[in-house]
Amino acid sequence: MPRKLLKFLILFDNTSLLYFPGQFLSGRVLIELQDDTPALGLHFHVVGEGVVRVRTSRQERLYDKENYIDFKMRLLGEPGEGPTVLSPGIHSFPFKLGLPLGLPSTFIGKHGWVQYFCKTALSEPNGLTHKNQQVFIVMNPIDLNLEPSVLAQPFRCEIEHKLGVSCVGAGPVICKVTLDKGGYVPGESIGISASVYNRSNVTIKSTRAALTETVEYLSRGKIIQSERRELSSINRGKIKPGEVDEWENEQLYVPPLPPTNLRGCHLIKINYDVYFIIEPKSLEKEVKLQLPIMIATYPFRSDGNDSTYKSGTHYPSTLPVFRPWLEDKPVIE
Repeated sequence: MPRKLLKFLILFDNTSLLYFPGQFLSGRVLIELQDDTPALGLHFHVVGEGVVRVRTSRQERLYDKENYIDFKMRLLGEPGEGPTVLSPGIHSFPFKLGLPLGLPSTFIGKHGWVQYFCKTALSEPNGLTHKNQQVFIVMNPIDLNLEPSVLAQPFRCEIEHKLGVSCVGAGPVICKVTLDKGGYVPGESIGISASVYNRSNVTIKSTRAALTETVEYLSRGKIIQSERRELSSINRGKIKPGEVDEWENEQLYVPPLPPTNLRGCHLIKINYDVYFIIEPKSLEKEVKLQLPIMIATYPFRSDGNDSTYKSGTHYPSTLPVFRPWLEDKPVIE
């Protein structure tokens, strides 16, 4: 028996599949048939959802979900009516939907996700139903120019920590760290300046700056799981007792990342930090300074020009929905 349905596709007018809240999601469902085909209806469903799914150490399953879009429409047929016979050839059924404001950005994590997709189903009188679906990406833009102005200012942190055994002349390590600002966008680099004064009797094995992403998964307002990944880092060598090491605007790259906090989602929170880490050569614990930053989608305007953005920094054309390259990175505990 020849195959009646040759093609059954969901085609978006925006071929990049990237949308912003408030934009129109438009396109068509394309059907190509080889023979006359009776159809009871062509259903179209747009879904946006946030899901958290965690298995605890006791093998308990914790699950929570929230809906952002749940829009259904018929592109062909009416309830209670008989079948419509579709002739051989190509049939195109257009759709158009305004995306709500405030949608959270697409995100895929180990224990949860925010996803958007369209589903369509073609029903025949004989009970056969043809189905297909297509994912699209939503980015909820965060403009640093609309955030608190303090994010445009240098961000400083200082610590004094004693290393060595006190009875044999232990001394302090004094560390001062400055970031060039508190907010960034993917494609920029974080400018790090630091001074590490080793006044102890212990050699510092190395110093390191690392950009980290912390993802928290929530259910009923409580954190049920979290994960932290290192995204990029800079390393420097040892500092002997009595020596000083100066970092002068070292550049820490910001890779493609979803914005801070997944605004609009109440199940998944994302935060970014720069950690400055001092590793002693002895068995003493590392000394860490934590500097929280914001990752946004639109950078600070340069030279007071309201109409242009800083060259070379822009929101990514696609979001990193799947990020397998993170799996090989060490985790900062």
